[in-house]
Amino acid sequence: MPVPAGERLGAPKTHMPAGGTPRPWQDGGVSRPDPDAPLMVAQNRRARHEYMILEEIEAGMVLRGTEVRSLRTGRCSLAESHVRARGGELFLVGAHIPEYTHGGPRNHEPTRERKLLAHRREIDRLDRASREKGVTLIPLDLYFREGKAKLKVGLARGKKLHDKRETQRARDDRREIDRALKSRRREA
Repeated sequence: MPVPAGERLGAPKTHMPAGGTPRPWQDGGVSRPDPDAPLMVAQNRRARHEYMILEEIEAGMVLRGTEVRSLRTGRCSLAESHVRARGGELFLVGAHIPEYTHGGPRNHEPTRERKLLAHRREIDRLDRASREKGVTLIPLDLYFREGKAKLKVGLARGKKLHDKRETQRARDDRREIDRALKSRRREA
């Protein structure tokens, strides 16, 4: 009876795919990547600096095919965008998703308004809260979760200049403490 090639002379058994090279999680101890972990596309970092986030919700997005393909390449800008509640619906206004390079004549408009999907109660609550003076809805993060494009929307109040300074001071203090602890660990 012939012996399979992989088992001759005590050769280790490997789980090789058809191509011949092992996948990273089959390569000795590396765990398989979490398929449920969100794949980040864009973050609105300036929003967290300019605004105090009071509440966050996750909303789905109604997108066209070329928009999804463009997002999967990691191309999007939330910098000048905001969320508007109108007629019992939420819309993302001003976000820039560049045209898909292979989209052809049926490509999307880069800055069109995009409808957001959320529960009716959440939409009504956010609409009421955003009508309050100084409170607005802003996009925070855009990512894919389980293959679906999601937008994290924040109910936010604008920071005053002294609030920004206070946040910066706290961030600098935290950085100093981390540096001191790191240098102390090296000495020991």
